Amino acid sequence: MQTIKADVVIVGAGVTGAVIARELSRYELKVVVLEKEADVCAGGSSKANTAIVHAGYDATPGTWKAKLNVRGVELYDQMCCELDVPYQKKGTLVVALAEDQVPHLEELLERGKINGVPDLEIIGRDRILKMEPHINPEAVAALYAPGAGIVCPYELTIALAENAVMNGVQVLLSQPVTGIAVRDGRVQQALTPEYRIDTSFVINAAGLYADEIARMVGQDYYHIIPRKGEYYIFDKRFGGLINRPLFPVPTEVSKGILVTPTVDGNLLIGPNAENIEDKEDTATTPEGLQEVLTGALAMVPDLPLRERITTYAGLRNVAMPSNDFVLGPAPGVKGFINAGGIQSPGLTAAPAIAEVILNVLAEEGLELRPKASFNPERKTIPHFREMSPEERREAIAQNPAYGQIVCRCETVTEAEILQAIHRPIPATTVDAVKRRTRAGMGRCQGGFCTPRVMALLVRELGIPWEEVTKKGGSSQYVVGRTKDLLFKNRE
Repeated sequence: MQTIKADVVIVGAGVTGAVIARELSRYELKVVVLEKEADVCAGGSSKANTAIVHAGYDATPGTWKAKLNVRGVELYDQMCCELDVPYQKKGTLVVALAEDQVPHLEELLERGKINGVPDLEIIGRDRILKMEPHINPEAVAALYAPGAGIVCPYELTIALAENAVMNGVQVLLSQPVTGIAVRDGRVQQALTPEYRIDTSFVINAAGLYADEIARMVGQDYYHIIPRKGEYYIFDKRFGGLINRPLFPVPTEVSKGILVTPTVDGNLLIGPNAENIEDKEDTATTPEGLQEVLTGALAMVPDLPLRERITTYAGLRNVAMPSNDFVLGPAPGVKGFINAGGIQSPGLTAAPAIAEVILNVLAEEGLELRPKASFNPERKTIPHFREMSPEERREAIAQNPAYGQIVCRCETVTEAEILQAIHRPIPATTVDAVKRRTRAGMGRCQGGFCTPRVMALLVRELGIPWEEVTKKGGSSQYVVGRTKDLLFKNRE
């Protein structure tokens, strides 16, 4: 076991852990991020959600969700600009399909005003239909929030983590935390299967497992309930069917089943909401998917159902009994700081959550000396599909690998995949390559490009085919060479 020292250890490399790591990288600190998966944003909520930057009208006034949602929106433009991450301010509509739902819109409007959400208004049917021609014509009114938007959650998380690494943060992947040593009421160490990390501060951003990490230091005042949400993705040809996210009137447990475009050009519908017990259960179900379809068709009746290309499910981190973010120092344990229960609007609030955590660290005694060499900017991989014909010719002339198409559906080239494999946080699995390049996210869902991506991983990482995995761990695609297995069976 290797021993290293760190000023701060962050548990979890979802969007919360990544944005905190980036903010800490502004200072003269040794920061280590521990992630149990084989890549950042590889599990939990950050990779599988609706990708909405919420305006802030839905959160109960006075909660962390309400306080940090609006502040998060204020920080998004600069953050995404610095990180070269697409962020589209399209606004959102919460649509009442019956007169008896209009009072709820009025409640949301008043709540939004209390929370400080700017420019909210309730609009009528004529304006709704002008803004969204394909919406259910029975819509009677809608709450319009022009300040809301959409982003790609996994691209943002990867960008945050890469920029943190560029500024000196160490990210250790496939390193689940197995224990946290506390002595005399103070954090001393964080332990993984391979590392013993001496530290005075541990930030618990472990998502679905935040309650279990908290129990390692004797804290049991909240627990995480996984709430499953299922989704459909439609082909890019229909991404323009609607112009902005469309929400139904929300319920007690969910913002409802929405229909939304994505920044990558697809159409997304979902999620439903089902409390479950298994924190690894991301399986879709016939019943759940039917619920999603029924809800989405009520909003947009002419959804092109034959153009669905895939389904998936994500899990929200619901912290009980508060049903709010759990932020701040753990009572009785100096140096252990929670950033748990980060469900919606957690993606929106993420940069504001980082501000809160840094303030807590300063109050707890961590010296924050600005780093003169900090660079807030990070550039994404240049994507061939987004280039003009002239830019494509120039790219191929400079790097012939841009002339080799690996993923036909998304027009991803060998050059892009090679860059993904050799980024500040290397893509070492097929899913990691997919999240950085979109190879495998098109209509055929990797049927054409997966073997080609695997071949590049074999070549660039110097590993045998049997060691290439979908997402790390025991998710290998192949178990051996055919002839070897045949000869073995004959023995």
